[in-house]
Amino acid sequence: MRFPFELKSDAKFDVVGFGTNAVDFLIRVPEYPAFDSKIELNDYIQAAGGEVATTMVGLQRLGLKTCYVGRFGKDEAGNFGLDNLREEGVDVTFSEQIEGARTQIAFIIIDEKTGERTVIWKRDRKLGFSEDEVSEDLVNDSKVLHFTPHDTRACIKLAQAAKNKGVLVSIDIDNVFDGIGELLPFVDVLLASSDFPKTFLGIGDHKESLKALKTKFDCGVVGITLGNRGSVVLCGDEFIETGGFEVPNGCKDTTGAGDSFRAGFLFGLLTGETVVESARMANAVAALKCRDIGARTALPDFGELKELLSFSN
Repeated sequence: MRFPFELKSDAKFDVVGFGTNAVDFLIRVPEYPAFDSKIELNDYIQAAGGEVATTMVGLQRLGLKTCYVGRFGKDEAGNFGLDNLREEGVDVTFSEQIEGARTQIAFIIIDEKTGERTVIWKRDRKLGFSEDEVSEDLVNDSKVLHFTPHDTRACIKLAQAAKNKGVLVSIDIDNVFDGIGELLPFVDVLLASSDFPKTFLGIGDHKESLKALKTKFDCGVVGITLGNRGSVVLCGDEFIETGGFEVPNGCKDTTGAGDSFRAGFLFGLLTGETVVESARMANAVAALKCRDIGARTALPDFGELKELLSFSN
């Protein structure tokens, strides 16, 4: 099955990302600690993360051209986050550091037995964008606009502009935000966490909830991620159920796996793959990311992705 979209034939960027970035402090423990207990950690690292920023890095490593639009604090963490994006080749022309703001951080506890993580995060309100603080021109030179809806009014403005200019709109969503019902009709590709449809619509069955999302908001493609169980995607009237891939040498950390999934899916869309193959790519990129600690550390290049896909055929 082919995607029901036409991509712009010429643009400076394949994807412009608008939304969250973070600096993560990842703490590995032998097992998740019980309430009111003490546990000795095995190791900890500082690494760059955040949903949209990580997806842009994932796409960049796969060979596409990306631009990240976001805000960092004017602090050491902000310097660290921006420098990481520059080193990866992501364009940060439209990113900025805000005086008096603290860069978003996350403390992430990783259970060494399973690689599963618990995230404790904080985003400074000064990092948010109002509707008046974003320009419609941000989407002029892109084939796809990809965002998280933390700054919903700004996202609505950009999504409307994207639709008017023939730019596809992709959303990464795991929570219900004010105004989300007004935003979703402008979305072409909706990839959500497994619990979002139930929280938003009150429908527990995965397939029924995806059908309801598609009918209500007329998105071209809707889907959910299911961790190591893979994903379910609805395109047209066809459900595409894709299993997860085994993580080479075992899962070390699931931080950023969902962001990586979206990178793989958009990569397939942008390189002319079918919806089925794009879902396989998405799950493969997510699995490869889990090879090491950190949201971006083990994101694959195209050669690594191709090898895992070929091995798993």
